[in-house]
Amino acid sequence: MNNAEQKTLEDILSGLDSCLERESAALLGGDIHMISELMEEKSALITDLNALGSSEAGSLDTLKQKAQRNQVLLTGALEGIRRVSDRLSDIQSLRHSFDTYDSDGNRQTIEGEAVRHVEKRA
Repeated sequence: MNNAEQKTLEDILSGLDSCLERESAALLGGDIHMISELMEEKSALITDLNALGSSEAGSLDTLKQKAQRNQVLLTGALEGIRRVSDRLSDIQSLRHSFDTYDSDGNRQTIEGEAVRHVEKRA
């Protein structure tokens, strides 16, 4: 008897529902490690569900809506991470040079020097 046969459809659907709720909380809380762990759990539950070969449309519709909600949250989180990465890259480039425009509209580059020292405070 395999793992999917030991679990009932209700157990799997309940597990998926719980997993999707925890995934939503992790996405809203920015807990990337938890999201990774939940992906593995969710994948195993979906494998178990597929092994049973049966479905209840009502229960699956609710789970589908939760999965779609989490996908929107995940897409937003990834976009936020991309924006932070781009901004950090922009800030890093400011250490080397800074472009500005004079009163005539001509572009000027102000070279910067990376000053590396440690300030000790008492």
